[in-house]
Amino acid sequence: MDGAGRELTYAEAVSEATDQAMELDPSVFVIGQGTRDRGQIFGTVAGLFEKYGSERVVEMPLSEQAVAGVAVGAALEGLRPIVVLQRTDFAFLVMDQLLNHAAKWRFMFGGKEKVPITLRLITGRGWGQAPQHSQSLHATFGHFPGVRVVAPTQPDDAKGLLLNSIFSDDPTVFIEARPLHQLRGPVAEAPYLVPFGKARILRPGNDVTLVAVSHFVPDARKAAETLAAEGVSVEVIDPVSVSPFDAATVVSSVSRTGRLVVADPSWSSCGFASEVSAVVNERAFGKLRAPVRRITLPETPTPAARALEDAYYPDAARIAEAVRLTLV
Repeated sequence: MDGAGRELTYAEAVSEATDQAMELDPSVFVIGQGTRDRGQIFGTVAGLFEKYGSERVVEMPLSEQAVAGVAVGAALEGLRPIVVLQRTDFAFLVMDQLLNHAAKWRFMFGGKEKVPITLRLITGRGWGQAPQHSQSLHATFGHFPGVRVVAPTQPDDAKGLLLNSIFSDDPTVFIEARPLHQLRGPVAEAPYLVPFGKARILRPGNDVTLVAVSHFVPDARKAAETLAAEGVSVEVIDPVSVSPFDAATVVSSVSRTGRLVVADPSWSSCGFASEVSAVVNERAFGKLRAPVRRITLPETPTPAARALEDAYYPDAARIAEAVRLTLV
């Protein structure tokens, strides 16, 4: 593999994917808020303005509706905008343009219209981000036909899925969890695409299937390590892609283990954990040896205080306990 042995952080992988896409295709441009700030959106757009200038790294006023309107219009004219909103929560302000228009045009015009927008959303767990800066909305976006939703957790997936998102002809929501930005891992130097709708088996196991989403993946892996020391073999699956969802990989695993725990960094009601549970009940009910368990957030907005936030989010110990309960 080109660049074998090379490691990047997740943030560096996002930045490299954006840079390579802009080099490969002059129709690709970045638009958003904070693209020229000192932090360069947590380093994910580092050096892009200096390299490509203001026509291709477009700093916008604090009006998400305006950002989305410009991006949709540009996409309809053949450009490939990468819209960067520094917090997932700000996406509520672009719902009409994205879900009521961009997501529907391919269907409304018999496949003749394409709206190749990539919407980068960052989930802000980490230092007391409070109710309006911490929400995970992957299930919300995944509900709508015509929108692809991905939430990569590894640097190599982040690069390949971002490139695939940019060059896809459908609107794609690319969800990043702030706690993952500094994770390091091997990333090939040459451009490459990671397909949508393909889950990753991060750890094989035989006793319980543990599906974890976004920033719950590192905790799920830690829980599996703890349980391995107790003689429990846990298969850890990262869906990577929320829509399309690789149900086949999860169902195959549960059909073998007979048990399922889903760790999802959002609420249980109408959430992605519920979707995974429903799919498994429909396709592998006869294989289940125990009820499906969901590890999700408390049914309340995220607290602001750091100590309360630490208690609010499930950790590896709570995930491990949920797995143990399926074995009772």
